[in-house]
Amino acid sequence: MKILIVDDEELSLTSVRRVLKWRGMRNVEICDAGREAIKKIREGNFDVVLLDLLMPEVDGMQVLEAVRPFCPRTEFIILTAVDDVATTVKAMRRGAYDYLVKPVDNELLFLSIERAYEHKGLLAGLSANAGFDAGGIPPAFADTITQSAQMKSLISYAQVMATSGNPVLITGESGTGKELMARGIHRAGPAPDGPFVPVNVSAIPATMFESQFFGHAKGAFTGAEANHAGFFEQADGGTLFLDEIGELPVGLQSKLLRVLEDKTFTPLGANCPVRVDVRLVSATNKDLDRACREEKFRVDLLYRLKSAYICLPPIRERRGDIPLLAEYFLRNACRKHKKNIEGFVPETMTILTRKDYPGNIRELAQIVENAVLLADGPMVLPADLPDGQEAQSVPPLSCRTLCTLKENDAAHVRFVLDAVGANRTEAARILGITLRQLQRKLAEYK
Repeated sequence: MKILIVDDEELSLTSVRRVLKWRGMRNVEICDAGREAIKKIREGNFDVVLLDLLMPEVDGMQVLEAVRPFCPRTEFIILTAVDDVATTVKAMRRGAYDYLVKPVDNELLFLSIERAYEHKGLLAGLSANAGFDAGGIPPAFADTITQSAQMKSLISYAQVMATSGNPVLITGESGTGKELMARGIHRAGPAPDGPFVPVNVSAIPATMFESQFFGHAKGAFTGAEANHAGFFEQADGGTLFLDEIGELPVGLQSKLLRVLEDKTFTPLGANCPVRVDVRLVSATNKDLDRACREEKFRVDLLYRLKSAYICLPPIRERRGDIPLLAEYFLRNACRKHKKNIEGFVPETMTILTRKDYPGNIRELAQIVENAVLLADGPMVLPADLPDGQEAQSVPPLSCRTLCTLKENDAAHVRFVLDAVGANRTEAARILGITLRQLQRKLAEYK
């Protein structure tokens, strides 16, 4: 970790540097003037900058304004004697990660630096343009935001299978990103420049199936005033994505199977068959194997569809991705609604990471967008979450048992530790105590 301390007071500079080096942070530089700090920060590629506000000539706020647009991956922690809410808000809005009032408790300073460094790592994996690259994710799947080993394995498999041009079946609960995966397969396939045609099968009336999928000739039926290209013809030279394939009526499945086998079809009212080169990707949240046993889905069609098979996990099985996704949706919502919100307070993120999300990623995106609309400060607070979300973090009184204050404190500490994956540094921050105080409490509760 590379750190820069900016302060015009020599005593403050040397004392903070000494404390950091004692803690094992060796790559620490100092600077005693704002103008010099601007040059250093722009050229130095620092991870964290500890910045004093009150400096002659060029103050800390001016430094922040001058360098923040050029150093998006650098995190700034304000260290100042100015204890003023308006100044704090102003600094946060201009890109500061944290604001600490002098004299700063050493444990609180270490905690803030560690959190800022973690935040820097998070932002490195996000892009406002969906250009996400983490752990070697192929470019075709760059808009899939994940740090999950399971998801990365599925993406690697999809990348390999995409090159074959064979049909792919994607399953998973609603909102797990099946269409996003389908688009990645299309981009990684043999015809990435061809059309990608998404179709919601459940929205097609049975009486319109042939006309919608295979097209029709002029005069084929009343109202057919011109030739119409169906989905297969529209997707010629590219990919046809059939979402909710499990909703396709049994009587129409044989017609789809015939096209998959022959690559030809005859539009309604036409005399000549049409040959197409189409890659088929289908998706469903239904158990198609069970549907086959119940004779609601053709076995031969199923095995034609799942030449390659991908089952996407629900978000509750990849909770480590929730902070990544939440931050991404926050940026999108802020751009959409023209709001300037920096992030989530730890308590809010704890609530978000503990929720089960029956609607998966789609539900998380909606919760975050609603929170952005409700938030009126620089950070999303628990109170900004939609009704019913905040309450999930605390059990109702009816679920609690009578106990001593010590027992209650011990239970709450364990609850917070569980919520943050046993990260003691993060738990201390949420509890509002130093890391040393937390360690003493844990020793006391044993």
